[in-house]
Amino acid sequence: MNNADKQYLTLVRDILDNGYYDQNRTGTATYKLPHKMFQFDLSKDEFPILTTKFVAFKTAVKELLWIFKDQSNDVKKLQEQNVQIWNEWALEDGTIGKAYGYQIAKYNQVDKLIESLKNNPQDRRMMMNLWNIEDLPEMALQPCCFLTMWDVTDGRLNCMLVQRSGDVPLGVPFNMSQYAVLVHLIAQVTGLKPGLFTHVINNAHIYENQVEGMKLQLTRENETYEAPKLWINPEITNFYDFTPDDIKLEGYKYHPSIKMEVSV
Repeated sequence: MNNADKQYLTLVRDILDNGYYDQNRTGTATYKLPHKMFQFDLSKDEFPILTTKFVAFKTAVKELLWIFKDQSNDVKKLQEQNVQIWNEWALEDGTIGKAYGYQIAKYNQVDKLIESLKNNPQDRRMMMNLWNIEDLPEMALQPCCFLTMWDVTDGRLNCMLVQRSGDVPLGVPFNMSQYAVLVHLIAQVTGLKPGLFTHVINNAHIYENQVEGMKLQLTRENETYEAPKLWINPEITNFYDFTPDDIKLEGYKYHPSIKMEVSV
């Protein structure tokens, strides 16, 4: 079994068998476990994306670039790329308020990170943080994946992603893959090799109306495919030059999608 499916399905089974059942702000109860973690060595050819169901990789990449390259909070810019995942949270002005890309732009966080990685790679303060307490009331959705912390060891770029809340069936597979892409992109433009990607989830949960879909995915556990490889246009040296066409998966085989509801 490839590493992504193995770690992910182990978490799914753990939540279904041992999860704490309770209510939350959405009105749909969850089974949840605290403080769960994935770790992937991105120096290997295996890219962390699930094969036991289809994960919309291109959509994940477009959202990633919207946040970190475009540094946008404008939902229309995603809709123009046929990405509808933020429609439920769009405010009257068409934005998601002072969230995600807004915070990256406000503090010039990408440029500061790249500068540190190039000029002071042993800095222990390299991070990008979307959790701005002052602006939280003006965010349509307070960020789930809110913090990345970066490290350089022996020429390899390591990243820890901290996610306060993880919808395991829908959000986590998406986030796992897109932040692995971010590590590869930042590594390429700073002359580093991709290293460890560690994904920490404070509250890993499965909504009760997603349980049957998760049970279906678990039946595919012994029928996984080999992990695909990531291709990034090697000619790109400026982070702001990346487009979705510069980022592709090679050999991505997968089982069919599993339809599950998102709780807003």
